[in-house]
Amino acid sequence: MSTVAQSTQPSAARASFVPTGSGLSFGGLLRSESIKLWSLRSTYWSFSLVIVAAVGIALLMSFAMSATFDSTNGALGVDNAQLFVLVSTAGLALGQLIVAVLGVLSISGEYSSGMIKSTLTAVPNRLPALWAKVTVLFSFTFLVGLFSVVASFLVAVPILGAKNISVNLFDSAVLLPLLGNALFLALIAVFAIGIGTIVRSSAGGIASALGIILLLPTVVGLFSMLVGWVADIMPFLFTSAGSEMITPNTMESWQAFLVVLAWVVVSLGAAALLLKRRDA
Repeated sequence: MSTVAQSTQPSAARASFVPTGSGLSFGGLLRSESIKLWSLRSTYWSFSLVIVAAVGIALLMSFAMSATFDSTNGALGVDNAQLFVLVSTAGLALGQLIVAVLGVLSISGEYSSGMIKSTLTAVPNRLPALWAKVTVLFSFTFLVGLFSVVASFLVAVPILGAKNISVNLFDSAVLLPLLGNALFLALIAVFAIGIGTIVRSSAGGIASALGIILLLPTVVGLFSMLVGWVADIMPFLFTSAGSEMITPNTMESWQAFLVVLAWVVVSLGAAALLLKRRDA
C-alpha cells in the first residue's frame, strides 16, 4: 500500500504544474496581457510617438494660429472652444495610424513568435484571452490618448493665451470632444486587434488595418465623383464615423458612435469565431 501511495505522489505533484487553465481568473489574464504588452519595445515606441506627435503638432499649430490671428486682425473664423479642440487633437490623426499598427502587432506578434500556443494552452477556452487583450490595450490606449490631448491643450494655452484666446478645459464644448478623440483612438486599437487575429500576420494585418482606416475613405471618395450614390456610403466608413462621432455633421454623435461600434464588433466577432475554429 505504501508503495502505491509513494508512486502516485510524484505524478500528482507533476499534474499540479500542468497549465490546464481551469483555475486562471480573468484578473490573472489581465495581468498576463499587461506584462506581455509592456514587454514589447513597440509598445513604448508607439505610445511615445502618439504623445510626441500630438504635443508637437499642437505646438506648431498654436504658433501658426497665433500668427494667423495677427494677420487677420483677430478673426479666425471659429470660436475659442473649436480652436482649442482643433489644436489639441490634430496630432491624433497620426496617432490613429500608430495605435492601429500596435493593435495588430499585439496579437500577430504572438503568432509569429509561437507564444500564441502557450497562451491558448493556458486558456483552453481561448476567448477570455482575446477579451483580456482587448481590455488591456483599450484601457492603456485610452489613457495615453487622454494624456496626449490634455497635454496638447496645456501646450496651446500659453501660446494662444498671449493673443487673449482662452477657454476652460472643463467646458463641455472642449472636454467632450477631447474625450471623444481619446475614445476613438482606443477603439481603433481594439479594431486592429480583431484584424490582426483574423489575418494572423503582422504585414498583412497592418496593411488591412491601415487600408480600412486610411485608404478606404480615399477610394470611396474617388468613386463618389463617378457614381453619385457611393457618396451615401462615406459617413458609414470607420474613420468617417469616428469624425462624425466627435464633430457631428451628417448624423448625430450617438449614431456615429454606433457605426464605429458596429465596425469594432464585426472585427472582434470574426476574430473570436476564427480563434475558436482554427488551430494555433
